[in-house]
Amino acid sequence: MRSTLRLVVMGVSGCGKSTVSQAIGEKLGLQVADGDDFHSAESRAKMHSGIALEDADRWPWLDRIAQHLANHTSPALAGKVVACSALKLAYRNQIRATVPDVLFIFLDGTSELIRERMTMRKGHFMQLSLLDSQLRTLEKPTSHEKDVIAISIDSSIDSIVAQIVSAVEERQALERVVSI
Repeated sequence: MRSTLRLVVMGVSGCGKSTVSQAIGEKLGLQVADGDDFHSAESRAKMHSGIALEDADRWPWLDRIAQHLANHTSPALAGKVVACSALKLAYRNQIRATVPDVLFIFLDGTSELIRERMTMRKGHFMQLSLLDSQLRTLEKPTSHEKDVIAISIDSSIDSIVAQIVSAVEERQALERVVSI
């Protein structure tokens, strides 16, 4: 049974990872972190300049995220949630290697909806021009990835968060039953 929650809210830039992670953290009593904060200065500069990251840029970033998730959590908290694109299966597997009990929340939406959301946000270093690159890179989780909950982002944040909280609580209840 999962003793503390280790969640990764994943998807392409503009799908709402940071907003949803913050809301889930508040609802479930989790420490919240944004994957953007784990990028190197060089990677942030690349993205700000409209240059897509390569795997060589991502591996150390994913290691830092996995280490953060694996590190001790305050007993006052139920666990941790990190907003992280985790676009490829290999990226998710790299996190799983360090954090085998991780649960991924995949925020799925149309490119049109995500593009619209990205045009409304101000001051973010991730340029709209990189969305196509992220969409090409995205390997949507399949039913073989049992530790993924897919959620459509075509409703309000409150509705999305309610769906996620319900799915996470359902999984926790099922794990308690299985462990008995």
